Amino acid sequence: MHRTLSLAALALIATPLAAETPEDVAEAALEAAPVWDGHNDVPIQLRGRWGNVIGDLDFHDTTATGPEHSEGRTMHTDLKRLRQGKVGAQFWSVYVSTSMEEPQAVQATIEQIDVTRRLVARYPDDLMLALTADDVEAARKQGKIASLMGMEGGHSIGSSLGVLRQMYAIGARYMTLTHNRNTPWADSATDTPEHDGLTDFGVKVVQEMNRLGMLVDLSHVSEATMHDALDAAKAPVIFSHSGARAINGHARNVPDSVLKRLPANGGIVMVVAYPAYVDEELRLWLAARKAEEARLDSLWQGQPEAAKAGIDAWTRRIPCSKSPSPTWPTISTISVKWPGSTISRTLAATRMMLTARWGWKMSPATRCFSWNSPDAVIVRRTLKISWHDRGVRGGQRPAKRRGDMTLIETA
Repeated sequence: MHRTLSLAALALIATPLAAETPEDVAEAALEAAPVWDGHNDVPIQLRGRWGNVIGDLDFHDTTATGPEHSEGRTMHTDLKRLRQGKVGAQFWSVYVSTSMEEPQAVQATIEQIDVTRRLVARYPDDLMLALTADDVEAARKQGKIASLMGMEGGHSIGSSLGVLRQMYAIGARYMTLTHNRNTPWADSATDTPEHDGLTDFGVKVVQEMNRLGMLVDLSHVSEATMHDALDAAKAPVIFSHSGARAINGHARNVPDSVLKRLPANGGIVMVVAYPAYVDEELRLWLAARKAEEARLDSLWQGQPEAAKAGIDAWTRRIPCSKSPSPTWPTISTISVKWPGSTISRTLAATRMMLTARWGWKMSPATRCFSWNSPDAVIVRRTLKISWHDRGVRGGQRPAKRRGDMTLIETA
């Protein structure tokens, strides 16, 4: 039976590192244990910008890709930044829209797997397709970025265990049970509940994924679905990109009732960096702005210019209080107080990767992103790290301190 891919990544960095600054800590930590990124949306960018025709794409540097986007946004990922961010293993998301009917979603997912495999094959000096944990280790030894694929949403299998098996056969190694809408067999966190979690067929999906060796991803699913999946699972689950709901109340985040069950399951939460899922003040501001937009659209029906003027005036009157660039006061504080702690190295590594991936230049959509003290609490809650940790994870001191992969997710 295939080794579950996440097992090589479960241990946080726990070897003592002598470094004076967070940057030094990050550099040393990531040299010893490269980042395993749980979710990257490059494949849907390839579909949306180039129709999956990538002959003219220069993936070494995508910082000039604004013209290919309807709103002028440049891509967040390229080989240069993956290398700068010390990414050692990458789950490429083969997401397709939930607006598709299931047969179309199945076809589109196959197309996304195809373009991802073609992208990996096009850059053999940097990327290596990984289908097993042994493949990840082999890629690391060769200095390449292990490239895995995950489906984001159960609509990708068309409610068919046969399709699930064939998706595994062509390379998918995790599946998020839902995206932003319910499937016929599982409830999403952001849709009206229909099933109170998983249906009987949904339980069979989880069981078959366990049998195949495909990771069950519970990001995006409802709390009831999380519990039902944990009840059914015989192998560790993952949350490929989620935060802690006790810190940020977004429905996409993991509630304490589920976090408490993860140690027994052996599962992990890979920390999300998407602003609205991390910063509660920003989430509330965005919700208030959305409500005002709905009010203005109703008030000025058929007059979009008046509605736009109204929301612009509202934004000037009630601006987001967050700074336009991320700040990391907690890293320095924690590093000074506990320079050898796991959380210190995790936060420093996160900073380094985000710096490499985004260059600290936020797009207008994330202009309110500001890391402050709650970020350390999020990492502590989701990764089960004690504030006074000295290389101890989950309150248990390991027989030997070691590190495999740093678990971080970026949008």
